[in-house]
Amino acid sequence: MGAFYLWYNLYVITLKYIAFMKVTKTKIGGLLVIEPDIFGDERGFFVETYNKERYQENGIDVEFVQDNLSKSSKGVLRGLHFQKKPYAQGKLVQVIKGSVLDVAVDIRHGSETFGEWVSVKLTEKNKKQFWIPAGFAHGFVSLEDNTIFSYKCTNVYNKESEGAIKWDDAHLDIDWQLNQYGIVEPIVSEKDQKNIAFCDIDKDFVYEKK
Repeated sequence: MGAFYLWYNLYVITLKYIAFMKVTKTKIGGLLVIEPDIFGDERGFFVETYNKERYQENGIDVEFVQDNLSKSSKGVLRGLHFQKKPYAQGKLVQVIKGSVLDVAVDIRHGSETFGEWVSVKLTEKNKKQFWIPAGFAHGFVSLEDNTIFSYKCTNVYNKESEGAIKWDDAHLDIDWQLNQYGIVEPIVSEKDQKNIAFCDIDKDFVYEKK
């Protein structure tokens, strides 16, 4: 009996500290929202932000080759960006500090959801991640000062392969929820102000039904 209780207690302790994650499909195939387990107490917290085997089991079977961090003031809007082949990127994104509204737009010609978008609020508290495979344009607006944003990318940055769509494109009609967060006018870089209209993008990505 003593051996059984010892085994049982070790099992419970081990189970308690195994990191699990909840993966939620969005209305657009391929876009996933990931909610990792957070282990916290009065000392702080622990969270597993990436485990190759676990992510492969949930359909994210890729190799990440570049990690990036950006820091943004409240109201800064970056996007909508993508890279063309052969430097197309998948991105696993999350917020380290602060919060953003993150947006992904389907730019795969022939897709049933071509031109549709999904938005997710990512914060340092909820620690959610957003998986955005190649074939999507990506952008976010910072909802707090000193927001630090993290990207894991499946390809390296290549300037000649850059593509970008206007953040306020009328065809896309993205709800950036600016008024909800007290942002009167987003802060957009001079470069992003020159982004092209959605209707003018080339067929860099063509949907392939699996």
